[in-house]
Amino acid sequence: MSRSSRHRVLPGFRLTLGYTWFYLGLVVLIPLSSLFLKTFSLSWEAFWSTVTTARALAAYRLSFGASLAAALANVVFGLLVAWVLVRYRFPGRDVLESLVDLPFALPTAVAGLTLTTLFSNKGWYGQHLEALGISVAYTSLGVAVALTFIGLPFVVRAVQPVLEELDADVEEAAATLGASPWQTFRRVLFPALVPALLSGFTLAFARALGEYGSVVFISGNMPLRTEIVPLLIITRLEQYDYEGATAIAIVMLAASFSLLLAVNLLHRWSHRRLEARPGA
Repeated sequence: MSRSSRHRVLPGFRLTLGYTWFYLGLVVLIPLSSLFLKTFSLSWEAFWSTVTTARALAAYRLSFGASLAAALANVVFGLLVAWVLVRYRFPGRDVLESLVDLPFALPTAVAGLTLTTLFSNKGWYGQHLEALGISVAYTSLGVAVALTFIGLPFVVRAVQPVLEELDADVEEAAATLGASPWQTFRRVLFPALVPALLSGFTLAFARALGEYGSVVFISGNMPLRTEIVPLLIITRLEQYDYEGATAIAIVMLAASFSLLLAVNLLHRWSHRRLEARPGA
């Protein structure tokens, strides 16, 4: 059997490829092109002065920093949640499965209001944290909390299928050979989970960068302190500064695409390295 026939089991390759490009062009490329065209109406000096104001730079730092912190936290806690769901059977497991997906179905504005109520000075969580000198609502920490909330399902659902496919006999064999639980995790389980963790991290990070509804309530929206980039873009649009809004959006688009491309390349490299391992 030729190579082409192995990779083209179903007919219509050219038709489906053409439809794929047409759909991507209609939904993704044309809207993005209009964004660039709108920005090109600015001169280079006007563009640079717009995207490098103190307010814009503070918003970049908060959006990327909080998104990164939330995605990293979700990698750790998402792995723990996925591990519990896969490896253990206990009463209420189905309820926990449903709660993991709740941020997918919950309107982001509702999530923001809920988190603000919980972490405000008089909220169930906030009043105890305030006693310890920790303020969450209307701070950058509150932004990270909201982004962690909406990003957790991406990591759990990326890691869970991989854990389900891992053979428990491999762990038992490692234990029989004298490996400690930490050595078993570090040398046997973790290398197999790296591609899934990177996928979950990428999805959670990308989702957090564009989040607006759940953050706008808990952040307080204070310029130079708790203002995220999506809110800054909305503010520019409300002021009818369409060129300024698209200029800031272009910066976010370029930075996000570069980071996601780097993570995807790292994911591909780790996947190839895993396949090249003996016995993989």
